[in-house]
Amino acid sequence: QVQLAESGGGLVQAGGSLRLSCAASGRPSSWYTVGWFRQAPGKEREFVAARSSGGGRTDYADSVQGRFTISRDNAKNTVNLQMNSLKPEDTAVYYCAAATSWAGGNTNEYAYWGQGTQVTVSS
Repeated sequence: QVQLAESGGGLVQAGGSLRLSCAASGRPSSWYTVGWFRQAPGKEREFVAARSSGGGRTDYADSVQGRFTISRDNAKNTVNLQMNSLKPEDTAVYYCAAATSWAGGNTNEYAYWGQGTQVTVSS
């Protein structure tokens, strides 16, 4: 059974930073893309960032470009999302997801999803 688990969410003031982690279990070596998405109350789930398994491809939403960085920690087998210069509009539940091919921001291509972690940015 493939499982993803997010951690690292919390409450932070505007301008602050958080680091989210996505831990994988169940054949993570078969995954090609790991992505981060978010969903704010009353809004649809939106793409945040994605990374290919070897790191050769990354993609970011325009709204987070230059502020967020997606990376992999091989020692811990996690994919992380470093979020800097956070804004109140970044408040959302953040989800990690995995796909077996390059998926970028295409939500429908992701077969596996975590349960989400709440990020709240106060003004």
